[in-house]
Amino acid sequence: MKNEKALSIFERFNFEYQPVGVKFLLTKPEGLSRLEKKLAFCEMLKEAQDSAPFYTTKDNHECKAGPFLLGMESSNPIFESGQIGPKLGVYEDPRANRKIYMDMHKMAKDSVNYVAFSSLDKLSFDPDLLIITAKPSQAEILLRAHGYRTGAAWNAKGTSVVGCAYLYMYPYATGELNMMITGLLHGMTARKTFPEGLILLTIPYNLIPEVTRNLQVMEWELPQYSWGKTAHVKRMKEIAQEVAAELKE
Repeated sequence: MKNEKALSIFERFNFEYQPVGVKFLLTKPEGLSRLEKKLAFCEMLKEAQDSAPFYTTKDNHECKAGPFLLGMESSNPIFESGQIGPKLGVYEDPRANRKIYMDMHKMAKDSVNYVAFSSLDKLSFDPDLLIITAKPSQAEILLRAHGYRTGAAWNAKGTSVVGCAYLYMYPYATGELNMMITGLLHGMTARKTFPEGLILLTIPYNLIPEVTRNLQVMEWELPQYSWGKTAHVKRMKEIAQEVAAELKE
């Protein structure tokens, strides 16, 4: 598998929940079994953490959002007109709910027939997305790795419903890392998929080499996080003085 050695750096985190690789496919993947149950698209992440690698088809989706986002089903006026959100108490009126569908990224119709899922420790394919479920302290290291060499900002973008659009589609379509927090997403919260307060980081394929490269070379545990405020402020002043002295040379 491409990047197999580089991806092994994530084992150092000792995550409570395994990172998951996801791949969108037109043809059936080899070496994987089909999921033998129906789940919502968002739930498939947790299923992959707890089971052997698998692939899904349109018939595995319990929630209509997944097939719609994957281009497996055509537009559904009941959802896209915004009628559902107000009845759930998520949006005040249909126009607010309708807007989220206008902003969503979706796969081209009939361009995806299968989606492969695998936890990182069993991953045998080159993923389109690597989704990490992390504690905030672990996420801080990953987000710092994301911009360590480039200074790139990270995103925290989503909507209260159809969270799978920003868990999967948005990072894949934009090529940007996206961060979400469990407990803020309607479907996952209602289905009790994860405890609240965990960070979901989706890294698209184009950024995986950058993040893994930076994790290899940067310092993970910054000492200033344990110094306390007084020592931190003192050190910041010392650094400023050092830089000022260099400018005079």
